[in-house]
Amino acid sequence: MEWLDALILGIVQGLAEYLPISSSGHLEIFRQILGVNLPSDVTLQFDVILHAATVCSTLVILWPMFSRLCVSFFTFKRDYDFYYVCKILVSCIPIAIVGFCFKEQVEEFFGNGLFVVGICLCVTALLLLFAHYADRLIPANRGRDISWLDAFIIGCAQAVAVLPGLSRSGTTIATGILLGDKRDQMAQFSFLMVIIPILGEALLDVKDMLGGEVATQGGEIGVGAMVIGFVAAFVVGCCACKWMIEIVKRGKLYWFALYCLVMGVLCIVW
Repeated sequence: MEWLDALILGIVQGLAEYLPISSSGHLEIFRQILGVNLPSDVTLQFDVILHAATVCSTLVILWPMFSRLCVSFFTFKRDYDFYYVCKILVSCIPIAIVGFCFKEQVEEFFGNGLFVVGICLCVTALLLLFAHYADRLIPANRGRDISWLDAFIIGCAQAVAVLPGLSRSGTTIATGILLGDKRDQMAQFSFLMVIIPILGEALLDVKDMLGGEVATQGGEIGVGAMVIGFVAAFVVGCCACKWMIEIVKRGKLYWFALYCLVMGVLCIVW
């Protein structure tokens, strides 16, 4: 992989991770445009590195909240922040099951063309449209805090969103809004709940690389390309994270639904 390809893919990841347009789907689209053809396991490894970069962006932008949550959880204060972290852990259960039991099946969806991406982008568009009209669908429950059941359901949505083209942030935020949870709280919860699974996957990749199990993969991508992609995703992600929180507060998700629908149809036709 050339450094310019890694730079472009890093920028795409930084934007698409937070905007509800599917980072995995857009990475697949731009790989097709750039002509970057790698084995599915190598593709997934590079994607995990880029996702780890955007997780670092989340930590930087939400650091005041993140540090407060960590202090409360690790000192067992049993206050609102403590239980908030517990709900994040509950939301990670479904994605952990998928990661441990169905990793090989998930890898098969990556690097196999744009048809699946197109279908999933259309599904993302429908979810965002449903979320936009959630005020009419469930007005009685609007604006409540995330419950334990909500956290698990949102976690199930995150687990399904491992498919390329199905936006993780869009799916989880839309699911929370449809459940009646607060919009601003859902944006932050969505960005925080991905930290544990992404960093866990990244650490496993680092362990495999140190053990020599993916040495050939690293050679195909190149250490320089990895670093360039990581830095690009981190810098752009810092800007996109703040932008997305404001977008969710204002309820402007329907524009992204239109974009996902158009891109989805184009991918299917392609």
